[in-house]
Amino acid sequence: MKTPARLGLYGAGLAVAFGGAFGLAGVVVPASAVDAWAKGTGMSTHSQGHTNEQQTAGQALNGVSLSADGFALSPVKAPTATGTEGELSFQVIGQGGPVTEFEREHDKDLHLIVVRSDGAQFRHVHPMLNEATGTWSLPWTWQEAGTYRVYTDFTPPGEGASGITLTRTVQVAGDYAPVASSPKRIDEVDGYTVTLDGGLAAGSTSELTLSVSRDGEPVTTLEPYLGAYGHLVALREGDLAYLHVHPEGKEPEPGSIGGADIAFAAQAPTAGRYLLYLDFQVDGKVHTAEFVVDAGHAGGTQADDDSHSGGH
Repeated sequence: MKTPARLGLYGAGLAVAFGGAFGLAGVVVPASAVDAWAKGTGMSTHSQGHTNEQQTAGQALNGVSLSADGFALSPVKAPTATGTEGELSFQVIGQGGPVTEFEREHDKDLHLIVVRSDGAQFRHVHPMLNEATGTWSLPWTWQEAGTYRVYTDFTPPGEGASGITLTRTVQVAGDYAPVASSPKRIDEVDGYTVTLDGGLAAGSTSELTLSVSRDGEPVTTLEPYLGAYGHLVALREGDLAYLHVHPEGKEPEPGSIGGADIAFAAQAPTAGRYLLYLDFQVDGKVHTAEFVVDAGHAGGTQADDDSHSGGH
């Protein structure tokens, strides 16, 4: 996944749908408008892109729609070419207009995930909210061209509210060669070696353990990051559906250190290939390790699935 991408023409700049809708902070968007946005993409605001495959698995896929549960993701504004410094910005639109109140989850009000359609160029960042306009923004530069998925992961206010992941696809002009994936359980990043143990099984919760070492020695100085000693994002290859992942164990106290093992519980809705990204922090710096895992059918073994999966 770290093969340098080479530049293929992808069109002129970012594709921005619903052009004039963005930035109208004072406009009240009724529920019917949110529903209309969803219908325009073939999605229901409550279905989040259900398919027959999902229904068979008994789980709803997250992060495959620009609207859900009465909320919608506005068009995304960003630089239109690679190497250009600028700003990425968007709004979360509710039935009363831009949303400015959120429940804090994993130490943040909103998590922004950006990844190219082939799984490369992953970024997990945290923009700032302008409470006067409901606009989230942060400095932004595209390093490589391609089609990107932008995810907003947040929990609306209200007792018992569930987390919501909304997404849009944007295109960055230029040529590139997509990166092919193959099963990968060990990653080297910034001098650290991270190893993934455990497998995924379709339709069930699986335990995953990621172990961090350096120069052959376990790293026991991991610092709390987003409410745990590591934060794991998992995406299904193909549609880039966003998996439900929870850290295991108690939330560490501020200032504590731990490691070298970080445990998670993950739910894979179907058999297939999944892209995993682990963020962990040491000495105040966040590092990201990347993995590729093939999920087998419930009752099967992960080793069997990986041994027959091959690369793309």
